[in-house]
Amino acid sequence: MTKSAPLTRPAKNTGQNIEYPRIVVVENDKLIAHLLKWRLSTLGYNVAGVAANGSDALDLAKKLKPNLLMTEISLPGSIDGIETARILKTQYGIPSIFVTSLSDKQTLQRAKATKPQGYILKPFKDTDLRVAIELGRTQ
Repeated sequence: MTKSAPLTRPAKNTGQNIEYPRIVVVENDKLIAHLLKWRLSTLGYNVAGVAANGSDALDLAKKLKPNLLMTEISLPGSIDGIETARILKTQYGIPSIFVTSLSDKQTLQRAKATKPQGYILKPFKDTDLRVAIELGRTQ
């Protein structure tokens, strides 16, 4: 298993380096993908790339080596967001945060099996994104 290396940048006015996530966003709705990318960037996070389906996300992750996946669960194609998260965690050690409108028991059970860093229900607020990312960085 190849793990993505954490990236660092200088912390403001401290001279210390802090880790920050390189995020790949997976969302099939173009408007939501654009909104999510913009909100994450506004919060100071680095969005390395955006994919519209699981297969493209796997290719993108191989190429960009992110250290966080934010994915919708319901995606077009044969690989949904849960399976995408499972593959990326198993093969590369990339943690995931699900951003979805699905909250039924079966979906939650499948999602929990991947041990996600977070689970955010749509519609979401900036604080939902920030809290999930920051809490996950402490794990």
